[in-house]
Amino acid sequence: MSSDRTPCIVGIGATPFGPLYRQLDPRRSAFDLAADAFLRALDDSGLAKREIDSVIVGRLPSYLKFCADVGLRDVRYVNFQSGGGNQSGLALLQAATLIRAGQADVVACVYGNNGRSVRVEYGGAPIPTSRYDDPYGMTSNGAYLGMMFRRHQYEFGTPAEALADLAISIRANAALNPDAVMRTPITREDYFRAPYVVEPLRLLDYCLINDGGVAYLVTTLERARSLKHPPVRVLSSAVAGAMGYFYGTEDFWYHTLAGLRARLFGPAGVGPADLDCAQIYDNFTPSLVFALEGIGVCERGGAGDWILAGNHRLGGVLPLNTSGGHLSEGYLQGWALTVEAVRQLRGQAGARQVPGCELVLDLTCSPICSAHLLAR
Repeated sequence: MSSDRTPCIVGIGATPFGPLYRQLDPRRSAFDLAADAFLRALDDSGLAKREIDSVIVGRLPSYLKFCADVGLRDVRYVNFQSGGGNQSGLALLQAATLIRAGQADVVACVYGNNGRSVRVEYGGAPIPTSRYDDPYGMTSNGAYLGMMFRRHQYEFGTPAEALADLAISIRANAALNPDAVMRTPITREDYFRAPYVVEPLRLLDYCLINDGGVAYLVTTLERARSLKHPPVRVLSSAVAGAMGYFYGTEDFWYHTLAGLRARLFGPAGVGPADLDCAQIYDNFTPSLVFALEGIGVCERGGAGDWILAGNHRLGGVLPLNTSGGHLSEGYLQGWALTVEAVRQLRGQAGARQVPGCELVLDLTCSPICSAHLLAR
């Protein structure tokens, strides 16, 4: 395909997560939140609703209802992703692939979640291996991440202070984000005073549960040039899965990500050292440790020292999760991280803006690892 079909994100929309967190309403549906975000993205883009020809929804149980709610009657392609956060990167991959292949011209990717208002619980639900997992306390992904981090500590001597510094810096970023749920700064003392949920993980190592909607629109570079904002190009995308009966892997997804990174950076002609910031799926703080090593930002076993040196902070070598991420901005299962990447590339991140931001990594490290390089 010609270069003018390079996929670009041209419209972004998100509900204000902080106010929704404090205004619980069980009558507010995930569809309501998704529609709100979609209309914000549409307005942000300058596109007309009639130009949208494809729709990918996340977490919503019916793409039929969503499309009917917002008045999208005729579409060329429609699909849905499950609520799991490892699905968020697949939505952008699908959209970009459709655009490149000429199977769609404008794709709306939309997510809605009213989990806090309806008191959704993550973890504890029966799965096929529950009879083997539950007696040992492995009833949630947090339990697996805790066990994996223990192994990382055993193999590489990774200090718990590295997790503390991640939680502290991500909260500091959220303090600069008026829409974030948690904005009060925290200290190491606060972190270590917080109770364990699954040792060695404490309360501040865990993501939030909240309500919210997120949307972004993807189109061709040719169409993007005439819209409201400078286009954010999807330079390359890659996905790799590590399938098994359990959530984690003994190597912390290292080899899965190592294969992925060659397919991600190679086509774009860049490497980890060229990144200006990274938005990495932080359902739990160890996910960031594993992702940094697997994607090649630092050497294997070196993430602890890399973090303790402050490289992940605003003003550091590679600022991470500049909006506050899942730990503090809100848990939108990966979707809001993509929107923050776009804000950074547009120069719209306000007090948390990374100066001269031109290349951003959007990465999920989980049983399905996905990564995108986004650029101005």
